Amino acid sequence: PFSKSAVNFDAGGKTPMSNVVMSVCILLVLLFLAPLFKYTPLVALSSIIVVAMIGLIKVKEFIRLYRVDKFDFCICMVAFVGVVFFTMVIGLSASVGLSVLRALLYVARPATVKLGNITGTEVFRDVKQYPHAKSVPNILVLQLGSPIYFVNAGYLRERILRWVEDEEHICKGHGQDLQCLVLDLGGN
Repeated sequence: PFSKSAVNFDAGGKTPMSNVVMSVCILLVLLFLAPLFKYTPLVALSSIIVVAMIGLIKVKEFIRLYRVDKFDFCICMVAFVGVVFFTMVIGLSASVGLSVLRALLYVARPATVKLGNITGTEVFRDVKQYPHAKSVPNILVLQLGSPIYFVNAGYLRERILRWVEDEEHICKGHGQDLQCLVLDLGGN
């Protein structure tokens, strides 16, 4: 069914009526031309489906995904390779399994970032992504990338303590003490 939709889409069909026309055409082919397909080798029929699917592959989207998120790109490639070289069930199962693993890792090991104030505003942003964001003297502002659960509580505690330790070392280098820790628990 999906390959038929792909052919319909590649032919320019955009409305529900195009699906009706496609269905009528398929019905007529099945009624009157099915006996001719009986002698067509399965390889030839498969190649028709493959050619219809090639139009759905967008190489630019693969490149964009690679640039944006390498792990999502890996999931995409696992699905692609699994479906093309094995079976659809293997490809989809492997990619869904990796997606679930990624979600678990995201919750268990959330990102913690140091926030700095953007000069002239009341906005705080990640100091690594926004180099012009300045740290507030003697105050450490951290943002946690996901809610605190029992799964990630120990990890977050260690990360926060490490941030505090590093910031205290920086403050001592300037002859000052760390006065305050602010946690932004709003997520990303």
